Amino acid sequence: MNISLKKEIIWLIGGTSESVAIAQLLTEHNFPYIITVTTPSASKLYQKIKNSQIFVGKLSDREIYQLMAQHYINTVIDATHPFAVNISQEVINICRDLAIKYIRYERLSLSIPENNLITYVSCFNYLVVDNSPLKNKRVLLTIGAKFLPLFTNYHHQATLYTRILPYGDSLHQAYQSGFECDRIIALRPPINYALEKALWQMWDIEIVVTKAGGKAGGEDIKYQVAKELNIPLIVIQRPKLEYPIVINTLDKILEMII
Repeated sequence: MNISLKKEIIWLIGGTSESVAIAQLLTEHNFPYIITVTTPSASKLYQKIKNSQIFVGKLSDREIYQLMAQHYINTVIDATHPFAVNISQEVINICRDLAIKYIRYERLSLSIPENNLITYVSCFNYLVVDNSPLKNKRVLLTIGAKFLPLFTNYHHQATLYTRILPYGDSLHQAYQSGFECDRIIALRPPINYALEKALWQMWDIEIVVTKAGGKAGGEDIKYQVAKELNIPLIVIQRPKLEYPIVINTLDKILEMII
């Protein structure tokens, strides 16, 4: 598909704390940009940034092409969550098609070696089978609401609790996945060590499942609490995606777009 673009604007794909910092940087340096997020609640992250132009909603391939043409996009900065690989792959493909610069801003991974408490797995399937390590355990899932449906049929195998973001759509997803109100806690990160530890103790948690979300997702705190309470922690590894360009610091963004 060939579209003639007057290349002027940066498209920031947001919804994360890192994207807020990037938006602030672009604003400070007077770069014209737009932000897209998938939910109204995510748009509230940018309330303190003056004159930010935010579009809310999930985009199809056709809508991405339209967005790029309408706003004369010349650079994409993808600052989505490490597990939001579907939108990342779609945008990579479209940027390649249109010869538009794509920059992936990836939050740093934590390098904690696997040990007797920490286990890394590549996907969720390992956790919802008959011989799962979760079976007959009191389990805390800190994996995000969108992954909770994977555990809908596993409530009879384990006592499942979840911590999710305090948004209506997240709560709806949890209820739809079989979690009762006494098995849900809604909090927005960051969550400090004392609170994390207290929550695990309050529910008598025996095993925790989290994602490799990096420090921004509180992964480091969970490692510390797991060690302190001697509770096993299962970490879902980040999906692997071949990004054309990956950076991890804000100063690199300026180098790439100036």
